[in-house]
Amino acid sequence: MLSFVARRLFSALLTIALSSVLIFLALQALPGDVASQILGRDATPEAVATLREQLDLDQPAWQRYLEWVGGAVTGDLGTSLASGEPVAAEVGLHLRNTLLIAVVTILVAVTLSVVLGVLAGLYRDRWPDTLISGLSLVGMSVPEFVVATLLVLALSITVPVLPAVVLDGPSASIGELLPAVWLPAAALGVAMTAYIVRMARTSVIDVMAGEFVTTATLKGLGRWRVVTRHALPSALLPTLNVIAMNIAWLVGGVVVVENVFNYPGVGSLMLQAVHNRDLPMLQAIALISATVYVLCNLAADLGAMALNPKLRSREQVGLR
Repeated sequence: MLSFVARRLFSALLTIALSSVLIFLALQALPGDVASQILGRDATPEAVATLREQLDLDQPAWQRYLEWVGGAVTGDLGTSLASGEPVAAEVGLHLRNTLLIAVVTILVAVTLSVVLGVLAGLYRDRWPDTLISGLSLVGMSVPEFVVATLLVLALSITVPVLPAVVLDGPSASIGELLPAVWLPAAALGVAMTAYIVRMARTSVIDVMAGEFVTTATLKGLGRWRVVTRHALPSALLPTLNVIAMNIAWLVGGVVVVENVFNYPGVGSLMLQAVHNRDLPMLQAIALISATVYVLCNLAADLGAMALNPKLRSREQVGLR
């Protein structure tokens, strides 16, 4: 088990390192000169050269990469070209706000989707399955911005119980942002729930057709005991990866939904960085998003190992 965790950790670190190289190269390949874009068309060549020196753009790319990675390891992600503030402080503030939405969405959507997926799988081809599967297909088909717009129309205009947009800035406290979290969380939860429901349903159907479930039933065990003690842990294994990817999608910042609600999260910060051509900010957001994806996949692998004794025994056999 320890060797499995060590290999997965090494693989995760290697993936993050390769991602940092790709992120740096992709942003460096963008057309145009950053210094010229910041100073505008009327800038003199001397001013452009001075700014390039201040931004270390006159140094070789490999040297700038090593400085950036070395700073990122110590928590220094550089300085924003737009605000002049440390990138880590700005990203941390917006990331906190996105995490607030993510936590609410995960707690509600994951729990609800697993329950609905299990019910749909257990009542296959009956009315609960038809209803749940139909609603999940609708949730997968409708874009997030359409769901967000409908929620605003229903709960902010027709029945004004929740705010339509966030008027507070990124430095607002959690208490000030909390009333505005529910609509974005609901809009994101619709799409997230739909995908997890489909995967959970398929997994439950496959597991319930397995021989070990038939054997447990023939031994006289009750249906719900068979489901909760034997079928459900195995059915959750394929679902873990889908849940992990959706969590990474949330924490990485959902640009469209945050923009609809004017929510000061990572997604809105990324749009501002693109508009301002703020390369240090874009590099930091991309690196954090890649790290979140890798860590979520690592957590899914470790969770699968904990839930399935067969995987642990395979690892032990492979080490012998």
